[in-house]
Amino acid sequence: MTTRRGLFVAPFDSLADPRVVGDLAATAEAAGWDGFFLWDHLQYGERVTDIADVWTCCAAVAMRTERLLLGPMVTPLARRRPQVLARQAASLAVLSGGRFVLGLGLGDDWVGEFGAFGDEPDPRARARMLDEGLDVLTALLSGERVEHDGAHYTAHGARFRPAPAVPIWLAGRFGNRAPLRRAARRDGFFVIDVDRPDDLGVVGADLAGHRPAPGFELVVDLRPEQDPAPWLDRGASWVLTRIGPYDLDLAEVRRIVEDGPAASVLS
Repeated sequence: MTTRRGLFVAPFDSLADPRVVGDLAATAEAAGWDGFFLWDHLQYGERVTDIADVWTCCAAVAMRTERLLLGPMVTPLARRRPQVLARQAASLAVLSGGRFVLGLGLGDDWVGEFGAFGDEPDPRARARMLDEGLDVLTALLSGERVEHDGAHYTAHGARFRPAPAVPIWLAGRFGNRAPLRRAARRDGFFVIDVDRPDDLGVVGADLAGHRPAPGFELVVDLRPEQDPAPWLDRGASWVLTRIGPYDLDLAEVRRIVEDGPAASVLS
């Protein structure tokens, strides 16, 4: 299996400008990276001042590149209307020529991203909203007629035109069973907080028990100083290099991007 390499970029502070993000994506494509994925947050504590809108940044990436896969990694579906998200995802799939990946998850309320804005702070309730929203979202993206009357989302007879295929990757922390089961029914699993390469074998074995579809993606992210080599033969189909969240020096970020994925493998 060939493991693809991508960037996992926080559009914060010095990167909180869609024009800068678009420039970095173009540089990343030229340097040989395979993907460019963006964090989706409203706030991130006192150390982060500025945050760019992830959807505007994704559009900038789509317009500045021809080959890279791109998308939000990850969007908390519980604070989104799935019908609006379906329109956005479909539009970005068209704009990118079918290169858009939709990363979804529960999100976290550790800095009040939910509670401070009147959104659902309880993770169990957000999990139910995620499952309900996924049903509505995937049906709309496929062009099916939606007949759904859940606790949080209601749609009766709604239908969109079918969109270009939009892979959905679900995120979850290592060791949590529910996110893994949820992800196995979709197109990929972005496993967070996995500390050892050998732990990926555990994740892979657990996923195999749920029989994911062929082409299922197993995704991890590493800090720039971490050697990706030990992870490349442990079952990950994507290894991302994390850019952020704090003290983002634009010159250093550009150096990491320009060096390309081969530099970290050989270092």
